[in-house]
Amino acid sequence: MKRKKILYIGNALSHKGATVTSVETLGVFLRNEGYTIIVSSSVKNKVLRMLDMIKTVIFHRNETKTVLIDTYSTINYWYAIVIGTLCRLLKLEYIPILRGGNLPYRLKSNPKISKRFFGKAAHNIVPSQYLLQDFKDKGYRNLKYIPNTIETTKYPFVERAEISPNLLWVRSFARLYNPIMAIKVLQELQKKYPNARLTMVGPKKDDSYDECVDYSEKHNLGVRFTGKLSKTEWIALGKLYDIFISTTDFDNTPISVIEAMALGLPVVSTDVGGMPFLVENDEDGLLTPAKDVLQFTKRVISLIENPTLVHKLSKNGRHKAEGFDWNQIKILWNDVLS
Repeated sequence: MKRKKILYIGNALSHKGATVTSVETLGVFLRNEGYTIIVSSSVKNKVLRMLDMIKTVIFHRNETKTVLIDTYSTINYWYAIVIGTLCRLLKLEYIPILRGGNLPYRLKSNPKISKRFFGKAAHNIVPSQYLLQDFKDKGYRNLKYIPNTIETTKYPFVERAEISPNLLWVRSFARLYNPIMAIKVLQELQKKYPNARLTMVGPKKDDSYDECVDYSEKHNLGVRFTGKLSKTEWIALGKLYDIFISTTDFDNTPISVIEAMALGLPVVSTDVGGMPFLVENDEDGLLTPAKDVLQFTKRVISLIENPTLVHKLSKNGRHKAEGFDWNQIKILWNDVLS
C-alpha cells in the first residue's frame, strides 16, 4: 500500500557522536511500513539546526500535510514551538511526540505558549502514562497514547537468577540523568562487595562526564567508561552484566530501560517521572527515591542476595518489554497517520 509522505522534525545527531534518538529509530520503522519520511535535522550547531528545520518545512510544504515533531523539555522545546508556529502559518497538520520527562514544568512555566502549541496540534503523541495523566489534568484532550517501541527479536533474552554485583548504566552524560549517583552507588556497594564493578555507556553532553571520571579516579573505583556505543555493541555488552541501573532525576519512558528488560537484566531505577508507570515495583523492577544513594544501594544488595527476586524481575521484565514490540505499536501509528 502506498502511504503518505511525512516530515519528521527531531535531532538526528547520532553520526555526530550523540545518542540515537527517536527520529532515527521511529523514522526507520515508519519507512519500513511504506511511509516516505523526510528527516530534519542532522546539523550539529543548535542555531543552524533550527534554521535547517525551518528551511526543510518551507521547502517541503507542498509535498506533505503531516509534520511529526519530537518535543523535549529542555532547550529543544523551543525548536518544537517554532516549528509548530510555522506549521500553523503554512496550514500543515503537526503532531508533537512528547519526549521530555519534564514537560509538565513547561506547561506551568510557559502556559500560553504551551496551550497554543499543544492545543492546536492534530494529535499529541504521548509515550508514557505519566505524561498522559498530567496533560489530561491540564485539560488537553487531543492525546494519543503510543509508547516507545523496540524490536524484541533483536534483544536476546538471558534469564538471570544468581547474580554478581556487576552494574550497567546506559544514558547520555547529562546532569538531569544524575550519572554521578551511579558511581556513588558503586562506592557504597564496594564496602560490602569489593569486587563490584560498574560500566557506564553513553556520550558526553555536559561536564557531568568529567565529574564522573574525576570522582572514579580520585576514589579508585575502577568505573569503565565506554563512550557512545552502537545499539548492537551495547546489546552484546549487556550479556556480561547482571543489574541495570537508572539514576535519573527526570524521565519519561526511557527506551534504554525497556531494552534492559528485553535482555533479561533486572532493573533498579529512581522513582521519578514516568518510571513508576513503566516499572511495577518488586514485580518487573525495583524503584528507589531520587538522589538517595543509600536506599538505591540497599535495593541493589537485595537483588544480589535474593536469586528468587532476580529470576522474577528478569522474567517479568522481558514480558513487559514484549508489550513494546513494534509489531504491536505500529498498529497505533498507522491508525494516527492514516
